[in-house]
This record gives sequence, structure tokens and C-alpha cells, in this order.
Amino acid sequence: MISRRDFALTGLAAASMAAMHRVSAADPPSGGGAPHTGHFAHDDAMAACARACSDCQRMCDMCATHCAQQLHAGHKEHLTTLATCRDCADFCSAAAEIVARGGPFAALICGSCAEACAQCGAACEKFPDDAHMKACAAECRKCEKACKEMVAHVAHAGHAK
Repeated sequence: MISRRDFALTGLAAASMAAMHRVSAADPPSGGGAPHTGHFAHDDAMAACARACSDCQRMCDMCATHCAQQLHAGHKEHLTTLATCRDCADFCSAAAEIVARGGPFAALICGSCAEACAQCGAACEKFPDDAHMKACAAECRKCEKACKEMVAHVAHAGHAK
């Protein structure tokens, strides 16, 4: 059972951290200027990229399942897209996690994710009459664009992330 003293110390620590967060969020960036306008834009860009990566990961996983079903039905041409969709989903999953937490390798994983999405999208586009493949290709292109924008934003903003 937690003692009153431990409970009070935990509460004090939580309140201190919350207060520090509010103070740091209100402080203007070094060099003056508007208070954290760039920081919020950076957070918005990161959140949009993380969402695009997460959406693409789910679509690629669904498309991989579709490709497996197509393989089972004897359509061997889906072997390549099965592999690209699975790998792309893994890239997107990693990118979504790293970008969502603002990790220091966000730009690195986003560059790689954009390339994986480009290759997966191209592979899926080889099946224009297949609704699953078409949807996956479209989602890959959205994620590729979001990742490229994220990398450009990070480079432009001078963030180390």
C-alpha cells in the first residue's frame, strides 16, 4: 500500500512536471519572435506524417492479406506485392511510432519510409483493375508524400529530429 508521504511526493512530482511543460510551451524560442509558432507547426507536421504512416501500414497489411489470398487462388504474380506490402507496412509502422514520439531519427525513417512507399505503390499500380491493389497504391502515394514533406519540414525548420 502506498503511504501518504509517497502519494504526496508522486503528486508533487507530477504537478512539477506539468508546470514545467506549461512554462516551456509558453516560452518564446531563443532569438525572440512569436511564442512557439514554429514548434506547433512542427508538431502538426509530425502528427500528419504519423497519421499517414499509420493509415498506410494498415492498408499495406490488408493488401498483403489480399495478395496471399490471390496467391492461394493461383495468381503467382501477387508474390512480389505480398512481399512489398509486408515490408512497406513494417516501414510505415516504425515511422509512425518514431515520428509520433518526435524521435531523433524521424527524418531518417521518413526518408526510408517514403522510398518503401514509392516502391510498394509502384508494385501495386501494376494491378489497376484490382480494387485492393489500387487502394493500397493510393495510400502508399499519400504516405510517400507525407514523409517527403516531413523530411523537408525538418530540414527547413532546422530540427534535429
